[in-house]
Amino acid sequence: MTRLTGGLIDRSKTLSFTFDGKTCHGHPGDTLASALMANGVRLVGRSFKYHRPRGIFSAGSEEPNALVTLRSGARAEPNTRATCVELYDGLEASSQNRWPSLGFDALAVNDALSPFFAAGFYYKTFMQPAAFWEKIYEPMIRRAAGLGRLASEPDPDAYDHGFLHCDLLVIGGGAAGLAAALTAGRAGASVILADEDFRLGGRLLSERHALDDAPASDWVAEAEAELESLPSVRILRRTTIFGAYDHGIFGAVERVGDHLPVPQTVRQTLWRITAKRSLLAAGATERHIPFAGNDRPGILLGGALRAYANRWAVTPQAKPSDRVAIFTSTDDGHRTACDLLAHGVPVLAVIDPRQDAARLGEYQLYSGAQVTGTQGRLGLSSIQVSQNGRSEWLECAVLGVSGGWNPNLHLASHHRGRPQWSDDHLAFLPPAEMPPGMGVAGAAAGHGSTHATLSSGASTAQALLSDLGLSAALPALPRAEDTQMAQGAFWHVPGKGRAWVDFQNDVTVKDIALAHKENMRPVEHLKRWTTLGMATDQGKTANVTALAVMAELTGKSIPQTGTTIFRPPYTPVALSVLGGGDTGSHFRPRRLTPTHPFAEQRGAEFVEVGQWMRAQYFPRDGETHWRESVDREVLAVRSGVGLCDVTTLGKIDVQGADAGAFLHRIYANMMGTLKVGKVRYGLMLREDGLLYDDGTCARLAEDHYVVTTTTANAGLVYRQMEFARQGLWPDLDVQLISTTDAWAQIAVAGPKSRALLSRIVDDTDLSNEAFPFMACAELTICGGLRARLFRISFSGELAYEIAVPARYGNALMARLMEAGADLGVTPYGTEALAVLRIEKGHAAGAELNGQTTAAMLGLGKMVSKKKDSIGAVMSRRAAHEADTRRLVGLMPLDPQEKIPAGAHLFRPGDARDTASDQGWVTSACYSPHLQSHIALGYLEEAEARMGEEIVVANPLEGGECLARIVSPHFIDPEGERLRA
Repeated sequence: MTRLTGGLIDRSKTLSFTFDGKTCHGHPGDTLASALMANGVRLVGRSFKYHRPRGIFSAGSEEPNALVTLRSGARAEPNTRATCVELYDGLEASSQNRWPSLGFDALAVNDALSPFFAAGFYYKTFMQPAAFWEKIYEPMIRRAAGLGRLASEPDPDAYDHGFLHCDLLVIGGGAAGLAAALTAGRAGASVILADEDFRLGGRLLSERHALDDAPASDWVAEAEAELESLPSVRILRRTTIFGAYDHGIFGAVERVGDHLPVPQTVRQTLWRITAKRSLLAAGATERHIPFAGNDRPGILLGGALRAYANRWAVTPQAKPSDRVAIFTSTDDGHRTACDLLAHGVPVLAVIDPRQDAARLGEYQLYSGAQVTGTQGRLGLSSIQVSQNGRSEWLECAVLGVSGGWNPNLHLASHHRGRPQWSDDHLAFLPPAEMPPGMGVAGAAAGHGSTHATLSSGASTAQALLSDLGLSAALPALPRAEDTQMAQGAFWHVPGKGRAWVDFQNDVTVKDIALAHKENMRPVEHLKRWTTLGMATDQGKTANVTALAVMAELTGKSIPQTGTTIFRPPYTPVALSVLGGGDTGSHFRPRRLTPTHPFAEQRGAEFVEVGQWMRAQYFPRDGETHWRESVDREVLAVRSGVGLCDVTTLGKIDVQGADAGAFLHRIYANMMGTLKVGKVRYGLMLREDGLLYDDGTCARLAEDHYVVTTTTANAGLVYRQMEFARQGLWPDLDVQLISTTDAWAQIAVAGPKSRALLSRIVDDTDLSNEAFPFMACAELTICGGLRARLFRISFSGELAYEIAVPARYGNALMARLMEAGADLGVTPYGTEALAVLRIEKGHAAGAELNGQTTAAMLGLGKMVSKKKDSIGAVMSRRAAHEADTRRLVGLMPLDPQEKIPAGAHLFRPGDARDTASDQGWVTSACYSPHLQSHIALGYLEEAEARMGEEIVVANPLEGGECLARIVSPHFIDPEGERLRA
């Protein structure tokens, strides 16, 4: 196909691209769809259900057929509408939903089986027999489902997000949008003008109408230049406003680098726009007319056919001599015929079902006629025209279909507003209940002429600004056509053949009739029973037509039949841009501990724990496996002294005259009786009586406590305590503040920990008598640096935790390493920390998994019956008290056999099923002290089963082993070491 004359493409440059591996050429200003057309490509895809051949159907974001995969490898992007892809040199596109090729698709056999796939097929077929679902139905559906295929590699592109504010957000850069932006911009209002196209102008770029006796594109260029010169106006091209949310907030995606071979900065930006007022000028979408065989490549919307000719200088003809026909129930279709003739395109005929239809140009008119059939395997070759009871076949390669225009009201309905039917417009108009502060103008408000569209844009913007107290003068608008296009209420051609309503999902008029017969008549039921409007175009080209067909079947009017409303997003949005670039290492902020520089210098391996990057272990020269490092660190703590940064544990200061009474109610055990200078281990319960955190509470003064929490629950515990302070007991004199980031805290553990600390602590007796287990104090170290010292142990050894202001944390670690060099001081990471606590039988996050009671940990007596506290009463429910599961230790009979965390426990000889399940493994590790793998877990009737053998089975990965049930306290069960 050769290009027509004119158009808005740059013919001085040629761009190369590929489609299904074939090299094609286009020009700057082309879309992928227009360039494919210019290269004679008519077949672009296959339909979802029947794999019928499909061609380009529209020229905008409503496109249901031309879905392609762009690029390849990690940057592959499926289900992209070719009509919205801006052509660039080197673009790589491929068709999808076909095998082995687009021209010969083996799954097109589904079309021959179409009687078996009628409306409701999925619901009727896959119900019975139930046993078929997992083995037959689900695998089959999963293999066939979907259109394109996502890349399996990580997305290499960058994404961003940002926030914008304005007085007026103008949605759409067509005639109405430009007039509105000029009105507001000249008044000094802050304006954001967003349009999804890469050029402003909207429908003006696709028409031959003159503005002030000059091409419309000239006026668009002048308006665009003025808007860019106004300091209060921001233009967002290639930007789709996809959702209207509360408080004047809109979601928008700007395709920053999609038109480049490789994005120079970011590929897309997600904007959150807060607008005091908004103006919807999104235009309208043309609807088609269903008739038998109306889905063949070469059949497209009449307005799209006109757009391709006027803007891109191309038509879907395979060769210039191919004849084009128009099937229309509106005067707008006749306008398409006139524009095609002006470009020298041979127009075969205009077929109009209206008896009083009149020609607007020199072409043959079939008035009172209908298209009742088509022929052509992979593209249209002829159409059947029926008039006054007579039919004839006409050779025809392209057919434009025009059944009227539907205003694009999606954003106006995102607050559940229902569009209102207009018999005069034969379309739904804006709802009575609009999103607050939103106005509608142009074709979106039902205006059909260019003059009315321009005028409504300016006047609506003026009214919206007036609401804000801003005075705006109406601009001098260009002279423009003001013709009202007549149309007829013609919705589909009756007949026996399949007439397609929804091209993407293969929904026909017969499917709607079957839904009616099966009583699926409400709009919501119709949609789900037939899958109408469920794909990427969200029913933009099908919904109103489907309602009209159902209305005919029910004998009701269209508004009585139902009203289509919409939800965001307006067009598909990539998940990557919704993340705003928060992927990989940027998924969430990484918090670094105060000793992170020290750990880096020591070559530590890091692991993400909650929001923190923590040292996992510290490898030394000669260590070839991570467990060598961990075993060394564990043994160093057991025999000497080790240092571990525990800053990440939550730290909450609780102060006030009623601080003790407050904590008495927060903790399940007694806290109000805690003496100054002492620390107590505590349990926190949810309202349902289950544990959600454990930790310590230290009393530094009469009215000052410091609560520590687990790393993962630091924020949750603080939130719950703040809720209790404000909502449950607001009468208590108590204040809370999170000090997790304010204090660096280092665990000093091992038999030589007292000796090490004595070298840096100022004038404080650390003897066992003066500073016993569970003591705390505020003191100074290193010649005057204020610090807090807690004698607590998570390892089962003599241990302390010392806290200093966070900025001194790294220096403290260095000083401790220097002072303890002769003691063999060793830094250890989270892996060794986990081994030490498992050896001692201490509970952590794996044990506190949301279904744990205090009794299951063997700590049931800590839930005090002498006082009330959150969750205490519910913890004594009969179901909890009857639960015999308890925390136990597990040692494999073969010390070198690994016990996997998450494995389930069974009696020897029992079936490996849910009914025989005795419990599960919560934590597991290798103990270098015991030279055996060990584990903790919950087991039924545990107290009476010590010494028994139990089967540890891993149903997910396979494999099992025999283990012995032992005490969870593998090391020093009497606690002599930590009290030394």
